[in-house]
Amino acid sequence: MKFLPSQLLFFFQNKTAKKNMVLLTKFLSFIFAIIALYSTLFHLLMLYEGREYSWITGLYWTLTVMSTLGFGDITFSTDLGLVFTLAVLGSGIILLLIMLPFTFIQFFYSPWLEAQSKSRTPRGLPEGTSGHIIITNLDPITEKLVAKLRRRNFQYVLVVDELQRATELYDAGYKVVVGEPDDPETYHRLRVKDAALVVATNDDQINTSVAFTVREVSRKVPIVASANNENSLDILEFPGNIHVFQFAKMLGHALGKRTFGLGRPVNVVSSFDRLHIAEISAIQTSLGGKSLAEIGMRGKTGVTVVGLWEKGRFEVPQPHAVINSTALLLLAGTNRQLKKFEDHYATPGRAYSPDAPVLILGGGRVGLAAAETLDEHGISYRIVEKRTVLTSGKGASFIEGDAADIKVLAKAGIMEARTVIITTHNDAMNIYLTFYCRQLRSEMQIISRATSERSVSKLHMAGADLVMSYASMGANTIINILKSDEISMFTEGLNIFSRPTPVSLIGKNLVESNIREKSGCSVIAMKSAGNLIVGPDPSLPLNGKDDLILIGTTEAEQKFLELF
Repeated sequence: MKFLPSQLLFFFQNKTAKKNMVLLTKFLSFIFAIIALYSTLFHLLMLYEGREYSWITGLYWTLTVMSTLGFGDITFSTDLGLVFTLAVLGSGIILLLIMLPFTFIQFFYSPWLEAQSKSRTPRGLPEGTSGHIIITNLDPITEKLVAKLRRRNFQYVLVVDELQRATELYDAGYKVVVGEPDDPETYHRLRVKDAALVVATNDDQINTSVAFTVREVSRKVPIVASANNENSLDILEFPGNIHVFQFAKMLGHALGKRTFGLGRPVNVVSSFDRLHIAEISAIQTSLGGKSLAEIGMRGKTGVTVVGLWEKGRFEVPQPHAVINSTALLLLAGTNRQLKKFEDHYATPGRAYSPDAPVLILGGGRVGLAAAETLDEHGISYRIVEKRTVLTSGKGASFIEGDAADIKVLAKAGIMEARTVIITTHNDAMNIYLTFYCRQLRSEMQIISRATSERSVSKLHMAGADLVMSYASMGANTIINILKSDEISMFTEGLNIFSRPTPVSLIGKNLVESNIREKSGCSVIAMKSAGNLIVGPDPSLPLNGKDDLILIGTTEAEQKFLELF
């Protein structure tokens, strides 16, 4: 009912709707005239047969015959009356049973549904709207982005050019505005001059059109655009004040950087000022089978173990928890402290042979980007790809064939590989290949990409050590443009983020705050008076000027935001 006034307003103001209503009124008037004529002829013919009925009876007979109900309680006895009955019946079938429904649907019901859709999907934002994010396309990246924007109470709007699609997205819970993404008027109505960001993740041509269109309206609003082709970078960057990302290539580089033996033993995956978050597999250290209390790592190196990540499960480490050899250790410390950790505990030679290759399953943009990273660090690799066009003339590093074929994998060196990186864009195939490779080699590292968030747990269950997706990486990259160091993804489903000290925790220390117990997040560092404190003293009281740096799963992060 709350949309009824706007729907009625549509009928009164829309020219097409008013024209349709006039035509529908004329058709209904014609039907009423036919009914009146038939009722009159009924009386005349009944008088001709020597019978007399009331005018109400005549209307009753006409409607029952035209609607084909034909109760049969009143009938003609002459041939002329029967011929008239057949004429009334035939015209009733055409007018009432065929033409009336279709005319009603075309001239009233369809416009009414359109009015409902338009009343729910506006074509602009209210005056005074500011600080919002305009999104021109809904894809895995922007779906993830919208979820993160909602959690952080950022206003956003999704531009959709088709009314039906806009209605579907509105019903799914998105804030939608109907408009053409290449029309300057659309961005005027979206208050783009007061927006915080415009996000375009369409294809390169549409993104270019969006960027130039936005620049017609506003020269200062920042734009984020995705690029599929290298040649598009210069074109997309031309409008100015624009951030262009090749998300697929970024994902490939990130997957490649997580390979065993890439550079130094510990792999730095995120940084906040001087604080580095790094990872190292327990199998690459001398820590397997020992507890943190037994090791005394913090006193010897200054490094804090902030988490244990094993097969998709994140655990906040307890002093007496024993480190499993299959676990991934998450470390927090300065560069100097991490170097001390390497000197004390890193034994990378135990995990693999230095000559062991890396297998990359999939030779698309993600796989080639992963290969670039490995090549930069002098690590040999084999790319398995079944499309001839991607392997022809590429040399011995490219193996043509199906990655699900044991002969192809054997040729690529699966039995000697230190790591397998699975990069296909099909989650079902990635799950299959992960499980297949894990059955062939139980000890090697398996890294996989994922498109859908619901595939992450399945990939870990199938045997993946790490799972990353370009959707999460892209969404986090965009969030960081809105607020520097706002969030960083360690791996799919595990985030590192910064937050000002909540008002409810001011004056309390970390022990009294119970952040870990209540939310599942762990405070790994603090920014206080411009200084970074790694592994802060849990007994020191918090003040309103401190920024907390926390680590936790996506669910734990959401719980922290809700509680504090």
